[in-house]
Amino acid sequence: MDTEEATTAAETSAPASSRGFYGCAIALIAFFTLIALGAHAFTEFEKGLDGDGQLERTGRSGSAYQPFGPGTTARYEDGLWVTVSFPERQDDGTYSLTVTFKNGTDEELLLGEKSLSDTLEVEPDESGQDYAAGSYVDWLNWDESASALAPPLPEDEERTVPVRLKPDRKGVPVTVEVTPPHSGHRETARFQLTLG
Repeated sequence: MDTEEATTAAETSAPASSRGFYGCAIALIAFFTLIALGAHAFTEFEKGLDGDGQLERTGRSGSAYQPFGPGTTARYEDGLWVTVSFPERQDDGTYSLTVTFKNGTDEELLLGEKSLSDTLEVEPDESGQDYAAGSYVDWLNWDESASALAPPLPEDEERTVPVRLKPDRKGVPVTVEVTPPHSGHRETARFQLTLG
């Protein structure tokens, strides 16, 4: 009889032990999942406090004194991404580049809602400095760029705006300033390029 009782006790304690282990494992997974969800919610709340029109701060800020370089992407907290390509020299002495808008927001964007000069500007100087005397850049396809910005940009789509520039000399620095329209305020993303 003593042997049967010992065998029965051993058989009942083994499943209870494994149930306790699995219960603790599930509780730990649930605990860490809640922590991750809480951290994500806090991050989104913090972004909401400073506004959707703010640039995400990773590396260079895109400001007048820390402009982005060619080929980099300015990321806005509401999901809009803006990328300015490297300028390419053409045979006729002009330079071509593109400004690509990727709409990762949850709504349609009106990029050409205001005048083109409010959304996209090209200045013949280094960002954050006064106008460089003797430097001049002619924007050859301003009308084409304005037409590309005019239609609404649907959610989860992208649009590439062509820009053709003719500098008065080789090696002219230019600043491409992008300020997409926003219902509140949207920061200007500045990109520093050299033509030549």
